[in-house]
Amino acid sequence: QVRLVESGGGLVQSGGSLRLSCTASGIAFARSGMNWYRQAPEKQRELVATVTPGGGTNYANSVKGRFTISRDNAKNTVHLQMNNLKPEDTAVYYCNTVYLLSTYWGQGTQVTVSS
Repeated sequence: QVRLVESGGGLVQSGGSLRLSCTASGIAFARSGMNWYRQAPEKQRELVATVTPGGGTNYANSVKGRFTISRDNAKNTVHLQMNNLKPEDTAVYYCNTVYLLSTYWGQGTQVTVSS
């Protein structure tokens, strides 16, 4: 059974930082690409950051230079370090992977940035 469990969300002031974590089980984590998505109220879910099995990364333009995705294969965990947060970063953040042709999501963690 595949499980993705996120943690680390919360309320922070504009300009602050948060670090999200997602721990995976039931997959060959080291061979899996991992993604962070977010969904703000009344908006579509959007891809925020991706890390490949080899450690390559890609980011949405809106978070480049502020967010950093990383992975710890020994702990089956992917992190999203978010710096210089803005009110428009407020959303539910989801961990995601595609494994053996099936798509899996975590339960989401709320990030709220106050101005």
